[in-house]
Amino acid sequence: MKKLFIFGLTLCTLNVFAQRNTESLKNNDLDFKYRISFPAIIIGNIGEGGERTNTQHFELHIKKELNAKNIVGIKLATWRLFQPMGIQWWDGLLDKIDSETEFYPGYLRETGIGITYQRMLWKGLFASVEVLPQYKTYLDLDNKKIANGFKLYTSYHIGYHFTFGKKKQFYIEPQFHCQNWMIDTNTPDAFKQIDNRWKSYFLFEPNLYIGIKF
Repeated sequence: MKKLFIFGLTLCTLNVFAQRNTESLKNNDLDFKYRISFPAIIIGNIGEGGERTNTQHFELHIKKELNAKNIVGIKLATWRLFQPMGIQWWDGLLDKIDSETEFYPGYLRETGIGITYQRMLWKGLFASVEVLPQYKTYLDLDNKKIANGFKLYTSYHIGYHFTFGKKKQFYIEPQFHCQNWMIDTNTPDAFKQIDNRWKSYFLFEPNLYIGIKF
């Protein structure tokens, strides 16, 4: 709930930035060819320490504008899962976090380096796809390694690009995305029994990215 509150609070600033965005898109002309961004949700992990539901999420995007429509990049990411990612909103995702009924008997750490492609569709509206091969490490509750595996994680995004600042160098990108992981290997039985009750995809995750161009 803390993370959702932070996301909602940040989203309230969009009205201010939206008023400035149309002019910035017209004047952009690739003044800045590179950009770095991260999801605001990772801020919610700060201060949680060793809490059971702390995902220890770190994610960084480094991108280059090929032209006004096409942007490519590299994605660096790592996170720790305490329950399956495939529990949907309508399955009672938040309730299951509160009740702890679907918690793993430990943790799943996923780390990877992937590629991204972003296509500007109309003004600030964009669509993007990200492909992230991940190295999986399964841990018990004492953070001792149980097993390793591999996952191919892909995500599909739709959002809007808002710029602000004197030089329009800073930006935010509110968006929704869906993800799936059709390739997922070497899952320990105790974790797999829980995973099998849920999907190998997640739909309609809201997110907000914060970035700077240079």
